[in-house]
Amino acid sequence: MPQRYVRVKTNQGNIHYGSLNLNRSVAVFDAAPWDGGQPSGVVLKADSYEFLAPCFPSKIIAVGRNYKAHAAELGNKVPEEPLLFLKPPSSIIGEGQPIYYPQQSQQVDYEGELALVIGEVTKNCSEKEARSKIWGYTIANDVTARDFQKKDNQWVRAKGFDTFCPLGPWVIRELSAAAAIQTFVNNETEPRQCALVQDMIFSPQTIVSYISQILTLFPGDIILTGTPEGVGPIKIGDRIRVEIEGIGGIENPVMSVPMT
Repeated sequence: MPQRYVRVKTNQGNIHYGSLNLNRSVAVFDAAPWDGGQPSGVVLKADSYEFLAPCFPSKIIAVGRNYKAHAAELGNKVPEEPLLFLKPPSSIIGEGQPIYYPQQSQQVDYEGELALVIGEVTKNCSEKEARSKIWGYTIANDVTARDFQKKDNQWVRAKGFDTFCPLGPWVIRELSAAAAIQTFVNNETEPRQCALVQDMIFSPQTIVSYISQILTLFPGDIILTGTPEGVGPIKIGDRIRVEIEGIGGIENPVMSVPMT
């Protein structure tokens, strides 16, 4: 099993980066691993913490329509170059945390995807160089208010609600291009989405190189690489699980927005 790098919150409210052991204890690091963090000697017992999203990036850059079948299912052309948009860091949640269904929207969809974690300051890099800029891989759900995406010229509302970016549960360093991405709703055994990383139109290294020609990427930044065919609506009470072979899975319940 590959090493799993996590970010956790202890029962006392302290937040740490670390690595997850087989017995579910966590070896605490003195900094984020992509910032050179090393084991501090502190170990957290399995019942003494909760998982957070493994990164808290300066930005989340996402790629739209990066699978031909997904572009077709939404009635869109395949882009000639990566189609980029941003999600705010405030949209990030971790394993088990609720996706809140906004009262303003009539259709919210799941979008399971592979997420890249950037490991160093990256600007104007080539595709060959981009491979070394990717520190690791995790799982994301690019939750989308589809009605607002169709209505608005910009996708800030559609993509930016709080809780619209489940991320995690951990980061691994290497991933096969033949790894499968699957999305499940509730207790269904057949995935709603299923595709391989290698089915992408633009590869991870192409995406990183392309983005780096536009803006500077910093350690811990997240890139969402696009969702496969099979996106669909969620409803309050659902549980959405996104799995990527070689990483694991992240599951989140869908809930109504809490009263304030």
